[in-house]
Amino acid sequence: MMNRIRVAGLVTALTLGAVAAQAQSSDWKIDNAHSEADFAVKHMAISTVHGSFRAVAGVIHFDPANVTKSSVDATIDVATVDTGVAARDTHLKSSDFFEVAKFPTMVFKSTSVAKSDSGYAVTGDLTLHGVTKSVILQLETPGKEETGMDGKSLHRGFTARTTLNRKDFGLNWNGTLKSGDAALGDEVRIEIDIEAVKM
Repeated sequence: MMNRIRVAGLVTALTLGAVAAQAQSSDWKIDNAHSEADFAVKHMAISTVHGSFRAVAGVIHFDPANVTKSSVDATIDVATVDTGVAARDTHLKSSDFFEVAKFPTMVFKSTSVAKSDSGYAVTGDLTLHGVTKSVILQLETPGKEETGMDGKSLHRGFTARTTLNRKDFGLNWNGTLKSGDAALGDEVRIEIDIEAVKM
């Protein structure tokens, strides 16, 4: 009987130790091959144009025991903008919009993480087109860790959304339709899907 109690106690201790180990904060490197930032903006007030940035890099510090202690530092290569139309992409890279020759990257550095109704609100400084503004990303509650195909690496997914006014970052180009409506909307919906690998 005593041996059973000792074994049970040992199993419990090992289990609690494993749980505690899993709950420790850790750093995660963004996997560029499985991450992207998508955007959507109104065109001619009648349709929506979608696009994405494919080169996302950076590190997420994740504390599963207290997510409010987590942080993110991410960089996106603006020249990777892709809307599926080469001419439009060239225009977006020009001085009318992103001016990629002068401002090749956008950078997000978090300043705080707080619990929200739908997950977490990640507040941070976004630098885009030479302008830095505080923005809030609505982060879904992060899912569980998964072991990679190599049987060793640990992966975790992060999804966040926000809406920006492009003019806040000096992206002012527009045209006027015969109806008087703007050719391009000011609000840009953004969804960021990240797969990260434990460092």
